[in-house]
Amino acid sequence: MSKDYKTVQNEAHDVFVEKRSKFIGYCKPVTTEQEAVDFINSKRSEHWDATHNVFAYSLREGNIKRYSDDGEPSGTAGMPVLDVITKSEVYDVCVVVTRYFGGVLLGTGGLVRAYSHGAKLALEAGKVVLMQRCLMCDVKCTYNQYGKVSSLIMEIGAEIDDTIYEADVEIKFHVKPELLDKLNKQFADATSGEVKAKSVCEKYFTTDI
Repeated sequence: MSKDYKTVQNEAHDVFVEKRSKFIGYCKPVTTEQEAVDFINSKRSEHWDATHNVFAYSLREGNIKRYSDDGEPSGTAGMPVLDVITKSEVYDVCVVVTRYFGGVLLGTGGLVRAYSHGAKLALEAGKVVLMQRCLMCDVKCTYNQYGKVSSLIMEIGAEIDDTIYEADVEIKFHVKPELLDKLNKQFADATSGEVKAKSVCEKYFTTDI
């Protein structure tokens, strides 16, 4: 897995009006081009009567970035939407900005500002979050050690996902990769070297920004 990254938490939308043109900014978390295309097509179907359905998306896998002006003057719509995504450092997201023309021309600069604003509103509505890479870990200890071991896990900033009470206690937790060695040293100090956590796999967890 690669490093931490930002994405949007939810599918969401927001609306604003600029010189009688109605703009609706949509966003959705996606992980593949097919998911992005499906989302774009769903908005085109929903707003078949719109003047334009401009889109842009950015995917971590393959570092793929695509956009379309959908009939707006070249460089005034799709690229500004992609610029907002890129400058926000958000990945695995698709943004569609739908426009219903209101009869007043916005001009090149006005279009760039309007589509940029639509993209920003969409990302804000979807809520940008940090996806943190963590190690999924297991640790076993005696019932006498359990209180100290669980306290050390929480004190270092890790989170306990499950606790299994059998002959011994098994604690499943996730922790930032750079903290596991430090935590194991604390376990060793507290239990005379009897307790050590092992990493099982890696997984991303959502963290508010």
